[in-house]
Amino acid sequence: MNGPLILPYRNVLPRIHPTAFVAPGVVVIGDVEIGAHANIWFNVVLRGDDAPIRVGPGANIQDGTVVHVTLDQGEHIPCIIGEGVAIGHMALLHGCTLEPGAFVGMKACVMDRAVVESGAMVAAGAVVTPRKVVRTGELWAGTPARYSRALEARGARLHALGTGTLRRLAAEYRHADFA
Repeated sequence: MNGPLILPYRNVLPRIHPTAFVAPGVVVIGDVEIGAHANIWFNVVLRGDDAPIRVGPGANIQDGTVVHVTLDQGEHIPCIIGEGVAIGHMALLHGCTLEPGAFVGMKACVMDRAVVESGAMVAAGAVVTPRKVVRTGELWAGTPARYSRALEARGARLHALGTGTLRRLAAEYRHADFA
């Protein structure tokens, strides 16, 4: 099995910290930076062509997620994924900001210039429309996503437990022989 596909764009090569796990089948293009102990799972696409993508330390991006940037009226809008962010399977992130410790559920979509603050959660399948802000301690759900309820402290503990588990799993995979 082949490793990830790492491609330059406009002479900019992605930068991946040596402790990050980037699974076979991942595609990373252009101005992308992946931080220490981040884990990028199978079939994720990170395409930093019109603007940068930044993935913070310890962030995890699960299988099938697409991360892209946007060009809006000549302005290059990056996609920023902060430290310890958790992103579920098959999410779509487009020119948005996920602050440290944010959570985005499976098959959720976070669109241009939207912000998910630290300690906020986007439910599975939700669509956060452009320029919306999901505040700290809030859960947003639905299509389009709207405030659903305040998060309980238990949710933050489960998030921390989940990211720790994925970090340990990524360490095991990093040493696996995929030949």
